[in-house]
Parts: sequence; C-alpha cells; structure tokens
Amino acid sequence: MSTIAENIANVRMRILRAAHAVGRDSQDITLMAVSKTRPASAIREAHAAGVADIGENYLQEALAKMTELTDLPLVWHFIGPIQSNKTRAIAEHFQWVHSVDRLKIAQRLSDQRPADAPPLNICLQVNISGEDSKSGVSPDELPALARAVAELPRLRLRGLMAIPAPAATSAERRVPLRALREAMAELALPLDTLSMGMSDDLDEAIAEGATLVRIGTALFGARDYSSTQKDH
Repeated sequence: MSTIAENIANVRMRILRAAHAVGRDSQDITLMAVSKTRPASAIREAHAAGVADIGENYLQEALAKMTELTDLPLVWHFIGPIQSNKTRAIAEHFQWVHSVDRLKIAQRLSDQRPADAPPLNICLQVNISGEDSKSGVSPDELPALARAVAELPRLRLRGLMAIPAPAATSAERRVPLRALREAMAELALPLDTLSMGMSDDLDEAIAEGATLVRIGTALFGARDYSSTQKDH
C-alpha cells in the first residue's frame, strides 16, 4: 500500500470516528483531496485509493493536471481566489467552485458556463473570522449575495465554504465552524453543502456539520512550495 493510500485510509478512519462521535453517518461527508503543488501522479494514486473529488487553487496548474488525467472520472473543484480573467476557464473546466465571494464573479461564471454542461455547483466563501488577509463575503453581506447567486441561470448554489482563523483549542476551533453552519441555516435556501474542515480542524468541522472536508497535508504530506507554479 502506498503512503498516499495509507494516509487516505487513516483520514477516512478519522472521518468515521468523528462522525460516530456526534451521531452522524460518515457516508454523508465527502473527502476532497487538495492537490495544489502536487503532481498528477499523486492525484492518480489518490483516485486509485477511492478519492474522486479533487480541489485545486491555481488555475494553470489545475488545467495541466486535467490534461494528464483525462482518463480518470474525477470531480474537479476550484477552491482558490478567482480573478475576473480566469472565470471563463473555470466555468468551462470545473464542476464545482468553492470560492465565490462577489456577485460580479458569479455572474461571469454563469454567463461563461457552457450551455451543454450541467449547472456549475457553487459554494460562497464566507470570511467567517473577519480576517483582513482572507477572501470571502462578510456574514452581514452573505444573505443578499446568496439570494442573487441563487437566481443565476447556469449556476446551482449548493452551500457555504470558509477557512477559519487558526485556533489553539478544539473549543475555539468550533466557534467559527458553528457560525458558518448557523449562517447557512439562516439563509433558508435549499442548500446541502458545508465545505469546511482541513487537516488541522477536521474533527471539529464534522462535529459542526461539515458535508465536505478539504484535506491536503494529511493525505499528501507537507507541501514544498519552492517549485510551485502559480498562475501567470
């Protein structure tokens, strides 16, 4: 068994235990492999171990991997910041986008989604911890954005995403995750996806209702950014 396969087995067991601890079915929680800076071969190993959902942050890097992996039935999620000049390629090549925080970007994705493709699945990114350095719509502005995005014809609003600020204790980690869950409930829209929880706060996210967890380091090991190719 490869290291990646072993890591995936360990993370799935962690998901199972975290779900069991709060009376949830682990089958209701999707494991996304966050593969930024990782080679296509690592994604191939992850798929062989049963992971189909792949999260990418950098468009050009992702497109290159898609070309290498056309033989695999992968579900591609864009999870990085979105620049206006990248929306067409994102709308054409991804099945999910988790990082929408402005109506302008959502409108461009809707306009540029191919007519013969299914609606693009959208999560709105919420700056749930109020950090100046983080992308995301503020909780106060979320309801108006959600209502507007839900009306766009080529998109399907699925839920919310957040990257909370790091916290020292489990109880502190749960506070923003709970706030995101409550924010989604208050929208009173037919949403089904809470994209939250990474390698360090996976257990707390599941306790607070995560339906999709975004895991990179725990699957692939520590990242080496020295050769990272960001978008140009």
